[in-house]
Amino acid sequence: MNYQRPNSNEALQTKNRSRDVAPQSGICTRCVDGCKGNCDLFNATFRGRELLYPEPFGSVTAGSDKEYPVDYSNLNIMGYAFGAKGVEANPDKATFPAVDTETSFGANEKVKMKVPIFTGALGSTEIARRNWRHFAIGAAISGISLVCGENVCGIDPELELGPDGKVKKSPELDRRVREYRRYHEGYGDILVQMNVEDTRNGVAEYAIEKLGVETIELKWGQGAKCIGGEIKVDSLERAIELKKRGYIVTPDPELPAFQAAFKAGPLKQFERHSRLGFIDQDGFMKEVERIRKMGAKRVTLKTGAYPMRELAMAIRWSSDAKIDLLTIDGAAGGTGMSPWRMMTEWGIPSIYLHSMAYELCSMLDKRGDWVPDIAFAGGFSSEDHVFKALALGAPYCKAVCMGRALMIPGMVGKNAEKWLRGEDGGLPSTISKFGGTKEEIFMNYEVLKEKYGAEIEEFPLGAIGLYSVTDKIKVGLQQLMAGSRNWEIKYISRDDLCALTEEGAKVTGIPYVMDAYRDEALEIINGNGKVYSKLAAAS
Repeated sequence: MNYQRPNSNEALQTKNRSRDVAPQSGICTRCVDGCKGNCDLFNATFRGRELLYPEPFGSVTAGSDKEYPVDYSNLNIMGYAFGAKGVEANPDKATFPAVDTETSFGANEKVKMKVPIFTGALGSTEIARRNWRHFAIGAAISGISLVCGENVCGIDPELELGPDGKVKKSPELDRRVREYRRYHEGYGDILVQMNVEDTRNGVAEYAIEKLGVETIELKWGQGAKCIGGEIKVDSLERAIELKKRGYIVTPDPELPAFQAAFKAGPLKQFERHSRLGFIDQDGFMKEVERIRKMGAKRVTLKTGAYPMRELAMAIRWSSDAKIDLLTIDGAAGGTGMSPWRMMTEWGIPSIYLHSMAYELCSMLDKRGDWVPDIAFAGGFSSEDHVFKALALGAPYCKAVCMGRALMIPGMVGKNAEKWLRGEDGGLPSTISKFGGTKEEIFMNYEVLKEKYGAEIEEFPLGAIGLYSVTDKIKVGLQQLMAGSRNWEIKYISRDDLCALTEEGAKVTGIPYVMDAYRDEALEIINGNGKVYSKLAAAS
């Protein structure tokens, strides 16, 4: 197994000088006095805490490259030549374009989505702010949900607080909700996320009462880190302002030594951190009830890569509170704002965490308790990932939360706009090979033009890019579902997977490939040749 080196990585823009490296420390086997770099320790000698984060911070997305003993690649999708679920087993009717990829979540007033995916939380980061219009319109026209992440109000430069310290006006949150809703057509919803600071600032009250937001998401954590969300600011005045708003800002921008270091040049940025949240059952139940009394139609919960104890809390308390969706985010993941070593070394990897979640949900189910709708998150990017996650968590998993996979097309499309205008050297050859106009480059441009008419000219190209990626995932999922003879999402089951190793089977509870459908196979060989199986019954 190959492990990521701990002292050199592209994310940090560092590398080892030596071709041989000590596996655990990542330090060159021959560290020479006089070396001119460029490992982590070499750079940290000069830049210290800057080496905690992927660079350039705020302009990149980053994901851990650590290889785990078992991950989703250990699972393979079953394909069948027999039977069909959700459609007549007729070659003229059971075609892959006929597969229905629609899903829904919610305890009462459900949210429908055209494809079982939605965005990860896009909060106070620069990438989210700069690209929001692309993400929001792209999600809306694709018929999927969009999560507006934490701290959006708290860092809004135009934020107005009332005498009670609660949000009175937040133009940035107004913009984010407005841009999603402009093209919303009844599929998907915008979820506004809450952390400690958001709760103190009265974000839920503002979002529900002033903006009409229907879904509020409570947050315990995410798969990339176990601390609160952070951003960096390159203005001393801005750092002081955020500290006065109650955030943790490091180094302390009010200390003369750090002010001098900033003005002199070596200190280039300040970090703004959210506080750690601490949970208890009574407090959680009261907070859910409080938000519902404000008028929220749905309350969801996002939890991170914590151990099985906290996972059990999330599932059981969500059951008791009738939470509308519980998103379980596994390690490693990350969008680029997490400490790099934390992103690679902290938390329970996705497939382990999701297998635990299935086990715990099954226990509740067998006991007759209500099981909340579940979404899995943590390193997913393609249609096979979506199928595997839905199958591993079936029947409880209703959708997959994607972070970088749905951010990238928004950013790429945005940059294509600049290149089409001749900026930054014009179109690179990787794009010009498709054509020289947006109509030629984006294969779905004319499809959207037929629907939206002249209004398509107002669409940012990142939105069209996100629509195209969602369409690719949808069609790919249709193909995989047809191959496994599932014509609706609800028919996908754990029987549609096999584990490629015995260790993978042990972790997931999915049959080892040599054992999958063995009993049915032996019945056919030793019996009269007829098929007696779950698949046959479903057919």
